[in-house]
Amino acid sequence: MPLTFDDLLARARALPRGGRRAILGVAGSPGAGKSTLAARLVRELNGTGEPWAAHVPMDGFHLADAELDRLGRRDRKGAPDTFDAAGYAALLLRLREEGDGDIVYAPGFERVLEQPIAGAVPVPPSARLVVTEGNYLLLETGAWARVRSHLDEVWFCGLDEAERVRRLTARHERYGKSPADAAAWALGPDQRNADLVAATRHRADLVVPPVWGDALRGGHSSS
Repeated sequence: MPLTFDDLLARARALPRGGRRAILGVAGSPGAGKSTLAARLVRELNGTGEPWAAHVPMDGFHLADAELDRLGRRDRKGAPDTFDAAGYAALLLRLREEGDGDIVYAPGFERVLEQPIAGAVPVPPSARLVVTEGNYLLLETGAWARVRSHLDEVWFCGLDEAERVRRLTARHERYGKSPADAAAWALGPDQRNADLVAATRHRADLVVPPVWGDALRGGHSSS
């Protein structure tokens, strides 16, 4: 039978065991729907009660534009070496170790400004599941190699390539790029990153097909 969104909810809900906090990673190429899936999972799992799940995006670990300018990397913003990968891995370890302690604050990312924002994402002690999403969760090079060991499972968002590029281009336009610049970025730096991410797909515990798209965009879910 095809995988449903309710199947994903049940699998995510079962990850925390023995009273400890679990961390679920959602990987995929730019524009594949990682953030949408993570946000919907957390919203459905939390319902209206005390937060049981928290959403911590990897994008909060983008290096600031000023640092990218200093390093000469701004023209390929979004590549693996334009993130603080070691800082991200350290946060995941802290989230696992402090599951019963104080609130842990993670950085967020403001898409209008295209800049990371410190202390923007609170993870309360009540959160038994942290859902983190980003491109490079399955990468095996540099500090990124530390990330996988801190994740209980990693799901990979699969999406038709033409549709992924269409969505990504539309997103760039929505946040201020001209149609020409949006297409150039999606087919240039973004595509190079997408090819790198696609090569890590085999390391995922689950490949999430796009068949649950209607439920994800607001359709019916029984949970």
